[in-house]
Amino acid sequence: MSRSLAKRPIPQGRGHALGALIASEFKATQTSPHLQKAILRSLHRPLSVLLTNLSAHLLPLISSPAFQHAPAPTVQSPNPNPTQVHAIAIATFVGELLETFDELELGTDADPRGDRLKPIREGLVSLINRVIGPLFATIRNEVMPLLEALETPIPLNGTKATAGGKAPMHHPSIVSLQAIIPIYAKAVARYTASTAAHATLATFLISIVWRGLVALAHRPPLPASPPASPGLIPVAVKKSRGSTTPPVTPPASRFNIKLPPSRPPSPPPQVVPATAAADARALYDLLTLFPLPKGDKEAARLAQEVVNDAFEGLKALPPLLDAVHGLSSSKVESEQQLNAVARELEILATEVPLLIALPVVLQAPVNGVSSNISVGNMISLSETQYRKECLSGFGRAEECSTTVALRVLDALGTNNNVHPVVARWLEMEIAEALEQTN
Repeated sequence: MSRSLAKRPIPQGRGHALGALIASEFKATQTSPHLQKAILRSLHRPLSVLLTNLSAHLLPLISSPAFQHAPAPTVQSPNPNPTQVHAIAIATFVGELLETFDELELGTDADPRGDRLKPIREGLVSLINRVIGPLFATIRNEVMPLLEALETPIPLNGTKATAGGKAPMHHPSIVSLQAIIPIYAKAVARYTASTAAHATLATFLISIVWRGLVALAHRPPLPASPPASPGLIPVAVKKSRGSTTPPVTPPASRFNIKLPPSRPPSPPPQVVPATAAADARALYDLLTLFPLPKGDKEAARLAQEVVNDAFEGLKALPPLLDAVHGLSSSKVESEQQLNAVARELEILATEVPLLIALPVVLQAPVNGVSSNISVGNMISLSETQYRKECLSGFGRAEECSTTVALRVLDALGTNNNVHPVVARWLEMEIAEALEQTN
């Protein structure tokens, strides 16, 4: 361990230099397949030795408490410790080398009659994952509880909201994330300097976006604030009924008393909790600070597409929340209006996963009061079981969406506490889903 740290970390760019050397030898023999095969055979031993040496250097680093139990970056300590620096340098070197593997399509053929570099490629990828996996896990463990806490609204605690008062106060989790996400984003950019690490990056981003969507979609709406009580008339200026005797003029000495300041002290600031939509917008702005996966290979393009879909869902959530919470009964006085509102909600929910949009639309207010109905209870499951079975991730939610929607629609037929637009919107969503599957 001490010998590993006694050496300087591998400088950035060394993997690219080695890859460029391999590429130059490989491309120089493009016109001769036999020479190319000879070059590939000559790579096996040095690359195997390199993999063995890198593993030997990395093992004591990632086994040390300084790596395994290192805290996540903080504002006071944003940089990795020396042990982490050495491990990250090895992972970066390997990632740079793998970029050449990708460029030349080396190690992608499982056929033993091919270049036979697939075991080496897999070994190199494993080295990267052994480094960045624990680093990502540390950050995820810090972020996840904050995202889960977004589901709990800020209590009003007797304060009242005024239109001309203080700007809305974001959820405490958003305030905490605003302090640490920029630090985490820089750390993650360092961990994922090579595209070989972008599969892990995609998994990380998808997991935190999903957790934020679930929390914000299930946040109970805040009750409407009661009107402020009228100010009481001071007793000193009240007139006494039935008394006509003029007041006695006080002596002049009475006027020598120090008068209070002409301007009364300002009242304490009024706290206006931010809406779920405002917190969702803030969360989207924060999470987009993280680097996004990139690359030209099919796997990289698939990762980009999935991550982009996740962020589009988070970006589309605030307009849906605003539309649902701003819904009034006057907008749906006729069947035509009901269809129009349902169609508007369907359009707003286009990019939002159905099982994320469902608890939001269920909050549509009836007679000015938003309902807080559990989807799990509507389909005869506990909320915990429902989330475990159906809301574990984007993929699982998509698999369960039509089945859950049909069962909720059936349950809505006997529930008069839910806005009628919910059933009409669900009918449209189910019809579209069934049409896409046919």
